[in-house]
Amino acid sequence: MQTVEDLIRENKGTIIDVRTYGEFLGGHVAGSKNIPLHEIPARIDELQEYPMPLIFCCASGNRSGQAAYYLGQQGLDCHNGGSWLDVNYVKSLANEDEEAA
Repeated sequence: MQTVEDLIRENKGTIIDVRTYGEFLGGHVAGSKNIPLHEIPARIDELQEYPMPLIFCCASGNRSGQAAYYLGQQGLDCHNGGSWLDVNYVKSLANEDEEAA
């Protein structure tokens, strides 16, 4: 089974940032989508259209954990990526690996 880090490194799925729009504007993972946590239940249909798995991130991993748990209960393939800074770091390492190859 692949870890969240493996999924990010291999550029699989979709990264969803569940912070507020204002937080997202302050910095985010390149290519991530912003769907604030309170909007998740109303946007399940939209989320189902994104390439799976869904990898959620936020400021600390708390809100992304809530989103991953909730949508996992709805049958979606999703993971808690934790802090957007951690996700961004793993993604940057993957980009460095690609450039070195």
